[in-house]
Amino acid sequence: MDATTDAIKTGTSTVGITYNGGVVVGADHRATMGHFIANKSVQKLFRISDNVALTTAGLVGHAQSLSRMLAAELRLFELKRNQHMTVKGAATLTANILSGRPHYVQLLIVGVDSSGPSVYSIDSAGGSIPDVYCATGSGSPFMYGVLEDQFKDGMNRDQALALAAKSLLASAQRDAASGNGMDLAVITPESGFQQLSEEEVEDLLSKL
Repeated sequence: MDATTDAIKTGTSTVGITYNGGVVVGADHRATMGHFIANKSVQKLFRISDNVALTTAGLVGHAQSLSRMLAAELRLFELKRNQHMTVKGAATLTANILSGRPHYVQLLIVGVDSSGPSVYSIDSAGGSIPDVYCATGSGSPFMYGVLEDQFKDGMNRDQALALAAKSLLASAQRDAASGNGMDLAVITPESGFQQLSEEEVEDLLSKL
């Protein structure tokens, strides 16, 4: 990776957590250039369709172009077939894109469909791995400490949101490349993608 490419990468902490009825997804706001905090309000959580979201860790340019491409592909699928693409289908599509032309990113594809809630971790070479929860980015080791300790099968929406927030707070406290707040969203079959407002995030954090 050359100096120019390396200079615009993000450190990042992102998380996806399945729960009984949906999935919670979150990401921090910080972007770094080496040890320098380049931006404190970078978008790393993207709505791809009503039932699928994407989180990104890695180069900002690659992440943004991928989010636009995936949103367009899923919309075309919906128009042609009059139905949503499955989360597994969206993950496979993303993996195929990365295997054909590697990007300097680590992604989460999360969402809900007829099979239930899903979280897929996708590496820069196109590997796709499903799990009940997953964390990516430089803050992920600290997040996994929280997730491994507190994740339980059958959690409800509020429990999953609280766990996602705790995980992102843990990474912000220990990982220099993560922090400056967080975005959180919930995806359910009934309501689709719903991102929490800043006020709702603040209220959630105040109760932890």
